[in-house]
Amino acid sequence: MAVVEAVVTALWAMLPAYLPNNVAVVAGGGRPIDGGRSWRGKRLLGDGKTWRGTVVGITVGALLAVGLNAVRPPSLLGTTLPAFATTAAVSLPAGAMLGDIAASFVKRRTGRDRGAAFPVVDQLDFVAGALSLSAVVAPGWFGDVFTLPVLLAVVILTPLLHVGTNVLGYALGLKSEPW
Repeated sequence: MAVVEAVVTALWAMLPAYLPNNVAVVAGGGRPIDGGRSWRGKRLLGDGKTWRGTVVGITVGALLAVGLNAVRPPSLLGTTLPAFATTAAVSLPAGAMLGDIAASFVKRRTGRDRGAAFPVVDQLDFVAGALSLSAVVAPGWFGDVFTLPVLLAVVILTPLLHVGTNVLGYALGLKSEPW
């Protein structure tokens, strides 16, 4: 698989996983998932992980996958773009949100406050969640789409995109920290 094809496939296939956490920042607020509960003296997740943000993030990510299926061109830069299986359309954004929630739990256990930087984990938590859940829920689709070159492109490109979108969100006043 050529580099361009791997990059195009990676970006296309991950769009439903890339969007949910950004949407959750904008749509968040409301009741925290952990209900304010603590474990061993620390919040389970914190106020930043809310039911509303999670539900809206997953919904928007799934709707994006459906929309991408509807507008999918025959090829882009010489690459045949994959259609999203229904299970993948849901598992990618749901897994992304679950990965972010799991990272929040780990952050609290390691003494990091809400919004504190956690290099590598901050950039790849949602990717690990999205890919893991999709591999379990949509294994055939996952195996067809996420070949080794595509997975490498995801792991290399995602931190760059993550940092860029977080800096933009910070500059626009949507985030309280640029990471």
